[in-house]
Amino acid sequence: MIIGTALVVGGGIGGMASAISLAARGVKVDLIDLDPDWRVYGAGITITGPTLRAYRHLGMVDRIRQEGAVTNHSRVRLFDGTVLRVLDEPVIEEGLPATGGIMRPILHRIMQDRVRELDIPVRLGVTVDALANMDIGVDVTFSDGTSGHYDLVIGADSVFSKVRDLAFPHMGPAQPTGQGCWRISIRKPPEQDMGEFYFGSANPCGITICGEDAVYLFLLTPHEPREEHLNDEELFTTMKQHLAPFGGNAGWIRDNMTRQDWINYRPLAASLQPGPWFNGRIVLLGDAVHATTPHLASGAGMAVESAIVLAQELEQASSVEAGLKAYQDRRFDRCRDVIESSVAIGKLQLEHGPPGEVAGLIEGALARLNEPF
Repeated sequence: MIIGTALVVGGGIGGMASAISLAARGVKVDLIDLDPDWRVYGAGITITGPTLRAYRHLGMVDRIRQEGAVTNHSRVRLFDGTVLRVLDEPVIEEGLPATGGIMRPILHRIMQDRVRELDIPVRLGVTVDALANMDIGVDVTFSDGTSGHYDLVIGADSVFSKVRDLAFPHMGPAQPTGQGCWRISIRKPPEQDMGEFYFGSANPCGITICGEDAVYLFLLTPHEPREEHLNDEELFTTMKQHLAPFGGNAGWIRDNMTRQDWINYRPLAASLQPGPWFNGRIVLLGDAVHATTPHLASGAGMAVESAIVLAQELEQASSVEAGLKAYQDRRFDRCRDVIESSVAIGKLQLEHGPPGEVAGLIEGALARLNEPF
């Protein structure tokens, strides 16, 4: 390996995947995260076949299978609950489940456990205040007043990346898409035996099984700025109203949801940042550089893939610059396809395009994602 030390800024999925991938190759990694409690909020997460394949590289598929839920089927319904078809999900690698889901805090804990197993030092409640590329490596000033020097600095610190702001002036914030996403975590409906998608309504909806008795439901609506600022009671009543037309298990969730269930709304934004994705020995990955929307359930998978590719290219490169360029070259078009496809799907949904056309965009993009990364 051409680097001996690395700083990973951001303790989310992309940051942990980067730290794990590099540490497994003998790099001395420090991981920092701004949250002093290293928590994660959120509902469930859909684990597609490509995402499962990426997690296989990290050795985590067995725990995802044990603590989440996996399946080879999904159901398509009209919004009123009428079943249209049951889909056989493709298995893209022997020994992998086709698809599944897991609660995001559980996935976070699984990755944290692997970080600890590799004895990766983790500092919490701290970020970077200054980064200076030197002839060899990067001088880092931390927000707690301490400093350090690393062969490589990786910015995996979210769509609001501090590393991006400090070192990549040619980049900008993610751009709103005009849609918002509602999510609720709730116990599994009695008849829910696979993931579901609901079409034909103005607002698309889906349900993912995330454990023995846990699901999350997502609902996509045109973004209303006021909805960003709703209190818990308003979130509950507004989501219930949005779910009014739905039957099937989505209707069951509407009728059985309580104020104790976790409900969230956020506007959607996306951005494929222009290259270069590296400045000297500072590099970005995940939402910091390729933020997408949830339409293809691939944000987490793209971040894990990027972390793996970065480690692979650095391991075989003749220089750090060559490794970083090879990483960008391998990732740019794949990330662009995911982002552009996701935004196009959302745009068609906002325009109330034909469900068959929406489904065609999704199926085509997912087929491309099944190809090796």
